[in-house]
Amino acid sequence: RVEAFRDAASAMEQEKETLLEMIHNIQNSQDMRHISEGEREELNLTANRLMGRTLTVEVSESLLHATKMIDEIVNKLLDDLEDAKIRLMSLYGACTSDVPAGPIDQKFQSVVIGCAIEDQKKIKRRLETLLRNLENSEKSITLLEHQKSSVRQSCNSKQD
Repeated sequence: RVEAFRDAASAMEQEKETLLEMIHNIQNSQDMRHISEGEREELNLTANRLMGRTLTVEVSESLLHATKMIDEIVNKLLDDLEDAKIRLMSLYGACTSDVPAGPIDQKFQSVVIGCAIEDQKKIKRRLETLLRNLENSEKSITLLEHQKSSVRQSCNSKQD
């Protein structure tokens, strides 16, 4: 029963991450740019409400020190996006058997090795999700910057 309980908690945590990722992807999708301002505002309010409600659900399965290390980096994401990405990649490199593209966080690797195999898989999945979300966010930022420069060029052309 304990294993079934752990599995159920893990499934709930994965579902929570999937929901958060889906909401995030909807908020940053190209389709949002092709609807009216009022509809976009309404969808963003709904998405933010759902995101907030989803974040209030706390499913906790103790993965010891590894989760705390990941959480510290996630909390610093907004301060230094590039450094956080590099650190997340070094944590991910510590979880994979493939030869990583960059450095490996040795301390994190020793923590992960001390975890059960299922816990190692959960840690790796969480890092994959975070890196995927970070990549999607970077694409959205690049897209917005491109749109801003196109609008500026368009405005400059009209002024000439």
